[in-house]
Amino acid sequence: MRNYLVTGGAGFIGSHIAEALQQLGAKVVAFDDLSSGHATNVEPFRSVELIKGTILDAAAIEKAMAGCRYVFHQAARASVPLSVEKPAAFYETNVTGTFNVLQAARANKVQRVMFAASSSAYGESEVLPKVETMPQQPLSPYAASKVANEGMMRAWANCYGFDTVSLRYFNIFGPRQTADSAYAAVIAAFAKAMLQGKPPTINGDGEHSRDFTFVHNAVHANLLAARSTQPLHGEVFNVATARRITLNHLAQVMREQLGRPDLKPIHGQERAGDIKHSLAGLSRIRGTLSYEPIVDFETGLSATLEWYRSVLPSGNGGKG
Repeated sequence: MRNYLVTGGAGFIGSHIAEALQQLGAKVVAFDDLSSGHATNVEPFRSVELIKGTILDAAAIEKAMAGCRYVFHQAARASVPLSVEKPAAFYETNVTGTFNVLQAARANKVQRVMFAASSSAYGESEVLPKVETMPQQPLSPYAASKVANEGMMRAWANCYGFDTVSLRYFNIFGPRQTADSAYAAVIAAFAKAMLQGKPPTINGDGEHSRDFTFVHNAVHANLLAARSTQPLHGEVFNVATARRITLNHLAQVMREQLGRPDLKPIHGQERAGDIKHSLAGLSRIRGTLSYEPIVDFETGLSATLEWYRSVLPSGNGGKG
């Protein structure tokens, strides 16, 4: 019954972490400004208290964190293309907001902070797989903000006597990931289009590849980090499946699973700040946290598309 706080707790990944914690019998505070999260994501969970607030409000986050021993910091602005358009907003939320979270953790004598870092830190290095010892080469304001946060995680752990860990997520997908935004993640965007009977749009030639990782794997990594008996002083770990999927293959599998082989992708221009290939090495997280992926790509995709069928409107022959 230890208290846990999840920033961004009504959002996509945060709500899955909150759900897993309450299933384990924990008392959870979900702190969210509901700018992209939804109260309905956590309302079914009786032991999850939703507090509406922003991590830009230092007093509010400190108050919400009172009595919590563990913090899962998921709150952030999270779109690469939108960060190119609005770099100041991304810096304010992701960097200043994380500063406020760490200061609140310090004031409340929190034991450990788990931070949602990003594989975008690796940039366009041609070396695969990506391993944590590679230099950071952010290509977008979003990526730069996440790299800055990793530095703060390590510094606060070094100076202020509590543990931190940065979990570099690789293209997390799953139920509750929004498909409503023009900047929606690719699986969400493809699902929305196909269920409306429209062909998906691929930015570039479709040979871009990603280490698509079902959300339960990210939750698993967070829980392993929280329960680890080892000191964690800002260590960085990849969270992924160590498998590379091209966007062309993704579109093909989704067309098959949705029964819409006729919806051949449309190809557009590549997006600024996008990397070509992404594949994680998992040796460090396996060795330190005993992490292994618990849900594979196909299984996770099937569950995700089933959820989109239940929440997205269909049209023009789409099966929703």
